[in-house]
Amino acid sequence: MASTETTTVTEGAGPAAVKDGGRHDMSGLEAGLDALETVQTTRIPLRQTLVQKVLPPLTAVLLVLVVWQGLVSFKIVDDPSKLPSPSAVWDEVSDAWLQGTLLDYIWTSVSRGLLGFLLALAIGTPLGLVVARVRFIRSAIGPILSGLQSLPSVAWVPPAVIWLGLDNKMMYAVILLGAVPSIANGLVSGVDQVPPLFLRAGRTLGATGLRHTWHIVLPAALPGYLAGLKQGWAFSWRSLMAAEIIASSPDLGVGLGQLLENGRNASSMSMVFLAIFLILIVGIAIDLLIFSPLERRVLRSRGLLVRS
Repeated sequence: MASTETTTVTEGAGPAAVKDGGRHDMSGLEAGLDALETVQTTRIPLRQTLVQKVLPPLTAVLLVLVVWQGLVSFKIVDDPSKLPSPSAVWDEVSDAWLQGTLLDYIWTSVSRGLLGFLLALAIGTPLGLVVARVRFIRSAIGPILSGLQSLPSVAWVPPAVIWLGLDNKMMYAVILLGAVPSIANGLVSGVDQVPPLFLRAGRTLGATGLRHTWHIVLPAALPGYLAGLKQGWAFSWRSLMAAEIIASSPDLGVGLGQLLENGRNASSMSMVFLAIFLILIVGIAIDLLIFSPLERRVLRSRGLLVRS
């Protein structure tokens, strides 16, 4: 004998109650997805972490230093103007530290780079959303964004100098032109990878307009968006270095790019190597301290990365 189920509807429950129920359902769905873990994991001991993650890069750095010192000591490269010794570069570091200029070099460039990147983030994020969600705008400017992303940032330095002069505004303009297309394209790529089922489920639960974008589209697009942010930072940092090298001025202060150009003008390879190492260290530090933890957290929350 077939059985039937009956559902009791509270008398007087109107659209507001239904809407509120949909909001609770959607919150429960998000919480369930965020709490999903595919593999139960345990914390790795500190010693094992050091051996697996710290020892390999340190070994690589030591190996480079040994080879470098060997090239100089055995006079395979017997010209300090072409390849200085590691000790000569270290002396350059010590002199800059004692003179109090080392941190100034770093801060001048890092402050410009981070502020320029934040401006690019504020422009590239809404631009990427509009391009991803509005078909006409995507057809109109999508190819232009892709073309701008492939254009070397150094190409923007001469026109930026002509338009804005040797000023910090010129530096920020070059950073924006280099980073905004990468951030926007990263978000477009992330939105394109959102499963259509998620979008339909959000609409079924009552999410429309900005609520649909904020609660469904953006969280689902986060992995691609973060990849775009990392690439945007790389483009902004390289754009800034190109601007500092080409458009140097006493009024702009001495950043890492200007330090590199000063070393070239003085034919001081030890200063050139110092600038190169500092540029590299800052880029690695920003990635390790900001973007890599964010990326791991997002991937882990979606069950795409095993917790370590």
